[in-house]
Amino acid sequence: MLYSLFVPLSQDISLFNVFRYITFRASWAMLFALVITILAGPRFIALLHRLKFGQQIHEDVMAHKAKAGTPTMGGLLMAFGTVTGVLVWADLSNIYIWLTLFVYLGFGSVGLLDDWLKIHHHQNKGLSARAKFLGQMLVAGLALIVLLQEPAYSSRLAVPFFKQFMPDLGWFYLVFAMVVLVGSSNAVNLTDGLDGLAILPVVMCTGVYAIFVYVAGNSNFAQYLQVPFVPGVGEAAVFCGALMGAGLGFLWFNAQPAQVFMGDVGSLSLGGVIGFIAVLCKQELILVVAGGLFVIETMSVILQVAYFRSTGGKRLFRMAPLHHHCELKGLPESKIIVRFWIVSVLFALAALSVLKLR
Repeated sequence: MLYSLFVPLSQDISLFNVFRYITFRASWAMLFALVITILAGPRFIALLHRLKFGQQIHEDVMAHKAKAGTPTMGGLLMAFGTVTGVLVWADLSNIYIWLTLFVYLGFGSVGLLDDWLKIHHHQNKGLSARAKFLGQMLVAGLALIVLLQEPAYSSRLAVPFFKQFMPDLGWFYLVFAMVVLVGSSNAVNLTDGLDGLAILPVVMCTGVYAIFVYVAGNSNFAQYLQVPFVPGVGEAAVFCGALMGAGLGFLWFNAQPAQVFMGDVGSLSLGGVIGFIAVLCKQELILVVAGGLFVIETMSVILQVAYFRSTGGKRLFRMAPLHHHCELKGLPESKIIVRFWIVSVLFALAALSVLKLR
């Protein structure tokens, strides 16, 4: 909105030239979304209390019994801050902004329906795994089909550490990218199990990809760092800034002891949109490093299930995902959260280093 308003005026008033810069608008989108989310938070949480949208606690996690009834669907608060920040600070003529918003709100809608059903039935039973998966695949597929029609976008896959090796996957790239989006969405969902555990790693991972999309959209930086150049995709950095600000604003209320949980409407949308931004800037494979904490949490679940089935009922971990195993080993929740945050910082730094290692 502000971009369309002030950039035309910059021909007469040079001060408005700053609105041409993505870095300026991304920074202000972050600050704007942060303030909006913090200001709206108390009233939003009070509304959730009045509507009795409380979290149901799984019987296998009795250590969290005291958290029963804490408002959920906090992802709606983040969505409000993020979307508002994007609409105010982004160039709304950019197709990548609208596709990113579509993925974010589309995955969020699947999570919202899941949360609503859990609350409505009072048995912690939301969408079936198949229905949730189909909803995610539908949103991902629609967004990616439109993306692949863009002349500036290609189906080539950038491989870390190799300058020239960029195989063209053709239409198989669509399948690959859908796996990235859905896998990322579910990985964040699995990680969201303790107060504040998932949101800060999401913010850091988003920060990494804010840099990646900015570089990919800048011909000089892309050429210097030898990464695929995608004209116009740098505008997605404004979305990343807004998401980071809204995420930090949500952490204000989600930090231990949490006043609100993000719910599936938050975790599914956050993971899905991070996966989509990775696809936008052609850095899909680096997501395994940037989101390393989410990969570890997901792998702990996969290994637990595989080991349980192969051994006829034995468990590799006391409970999966990994953060619950750490709880049952006697580690305080606060210590688990901070240590996992530290791990996510290390993964984020490692991912950024790949920009130069080619």
